[in-house]
Amino acid sequence: MKKEFEDLLGETLSKIENLDNEELIFTLANGEKYKLYHESDCCESVTIEEIIGDLNDLIGSPIIQAEEVIHEQDFNPKGVKIPEYQDSFTWTFYKLATAKGFVTIRWYGESNGYYSETVDFVKI
Repeated sequence: MKKEFEDLLGETLSKIENLDNEELIFTLANGEKYKLYHESDCCESVTIEEIIGDLNDLIGSPIIQAEEVIHEQDFNPKGVKIPEYQDSFTWTFYKLATAKGFVTIRWYGESNGYYSETVDFVKI
């Protein structure tokens, strides 16, 4: 079941699993689980490029910020070099915060322009 990332607002996380920088599993205090990932297809790549902050700061306190920001082909973060044969790219930032700290999860998707570069957030 597809969910909106903002649905995490007000929830309390009990666990976060980072699976090879290709997906994150969020477990809520009530036992519900959500997955942040990309459904892979041919001729594209979507991975976690960087996690800024400590994921442990998100555990045990209510989420006070849950925001998704998507930038398609309009900029690259400072210092990031564009691959020579990149036709299309998308940066997706997930911003989470609790009273204990802030975390930004930066995803990078690239393709030949015919495939999805988006990140999915689903209840599992």
